[in-house]
Amino acid sequence: MGKKDKNKKKGKGAEKTAMKTDKKLAAKQKRMLEKLGETDIAEVVAKLEAEELRLKEVTEVVCAPPTPRSNFTIVAHPEKEELILFGGEFFNGQKVCVYNDLYIYNITKNEWKQVRSPCGPPPRSGHQMVSIATDGGQLWLFGGEHASPSQLQFYHYKDLWVMSLKTRKWEKITAANGPSARSGHRMVAAKKRLIVFGGFHDNNQSYHYYNDVHMFCLQTYAWLKIEVTGAIVPQQRSGCCMAACPDGKILIWGGYSKSQVKKVDRGVTHTDMFALVPDKNSPNDKFKWNTTKASGYKPLPRSSVGCTSAPNGKVYCFGGVMDVDEDEEDVRGQFGDELLALDLSSQAWRTVEVAKKSKTSKTNTANDVEMNESKDVSKTPTVTSDGIFTVTVAGPSLSQPVPNMPSLFPNRPSKFEPSPRMNPGLCVCKGVLYVFGGIFEEDNKQFTYNDFYALDLHKANEWKVLIANDMNVHDWIDSDGSSSDTDDSEDEEDDDEDSEMETD
Repeated sequence: MGKKDKNKKKGKGAEKTAMKTDKKLAAKQKRMLEKLGETDIAEVVAKLEAEELRLKEVTEVVCAPPTPRSNFTIVAHPEKEELILFGGEFFNGQKVCVYNDLYIYNITKNEWKQVRSPCGPPPRSGHQMVSIATDGGQLWLFGGEHASPSQLQFYHYKDLWVMSLKTRKWEKITAANGPSARSGHRMVAAKKRLIVFGGFHDNNQSYHYYNDVHMFCLQTYAWLKIEVTGAIVPQQRSGCCMAACPDGKILIWGGYSKSQVKKVDRGVTHTDMFALVPDKNSPNDKFKWNTTKASGYKPLPRSSVGCTSAPNGKVYCFGGVMDVDEDEEDVRGQFGDELLALDLSSQAWRTVEVAKKSKTSKTNTANDVEMNESKDVSKTPTVTSDGIFTVTVAGPSLSQPVPNMPSLFPNRPSKFEPSPRMNPGLCVCKGVLYVFGGIFEEDNKQFTYNDFYALDLHKANEWKVLIANDMNVHDWIDSDGSSSDTDDSEDEEDDDEDSEMETD
């Protein structure tokens, strides 16, 4: 009996410590926000929603291409030669801007239009959007986040929206039992359902990554209560890739998560692959996870990869990043510029290389190009190194640190287009792959792109530059990042109080 009481007391002590820590962090953040004169983000989001309600009619005007951004969504119109881009964010070193603008790109005319609709979603990034052919075309959007200009506050959404592409009008769907608020999740449409997986929630005081699965019925407009089992299930993650297979399976692979190791946050880049399949031995709405091993080329570890499914039964992936530690405090991102294809039927990876043929070739002109889908499984990818780092890579088994691993990608822009980046937008329309925007980091600077490319997947043509890459498209403002001595002394006093607190 005594032991039970003692354990109970310990639990209460730990809970009180966590509550006091959260209270201290909240107080510190409040002081910083007061110093910056920044409004509470919940109030900001409420005002933005009210502004959307004041719009009375749909407007559609020809405009310049979208400004530089990342963590946006871009999808193909299910029936027309059009692309639709929504939302995203831009960071200039000091301030974040979050968008809810919607652009429609007419491929034939090479023309952008901006659409404004009454009662639409407020600004967000890290959301997901898919298009379906129902009723002349619909956009479905879920979740995402809104960051304050200082990035000290984050508001995560759990709302679901649908837009009719015929009327250009949004509708907010109210349905119970949906996913919790999150961003960085993934969503696909399959079998008249929306399937949502993973993501994260971070309020700058604590964070949580998810590996739950939710399904929304596109016929009944209701979130379904499903049961998912499996001997081995995917670890929590965000920024992974997700695709619906022709046979009804849902594949997820890669991604990123954070966890505390000895009170230090450590990032994990996941390399495993799982298939979510209906459980044939159980009634409807019961599913199970199966571990899956793809064949062919072995992609390098990365997260925040641009990914899109094509009608030819393949998924195309471009770019991505892997964080590597230079020392205990500094983390650098190594960016990729590989274009990969995953065959959803055979689950085999291939590299897609697009390059101009030699001008001296007697049988080909200077404008001829070739696409090579590498089938060599045994070759080790070429690795370039600009230093020795320590990284963590997660696979099907428990994550383990891999010491003294060199850089996976050159930390500089490539001479080829599109150049290395993370979080680009990819989509396929009428057999053509499109790539827009994303982020590249160099030293302490972050470049946000609005360049735009097209690759004909049928003719294997070279990348067509629709909007050229301009590294000077925006200015980067170095942030001071310094805190006052007063704040530091207050933090030290708080830490001393915590250390003296009884926790047993």
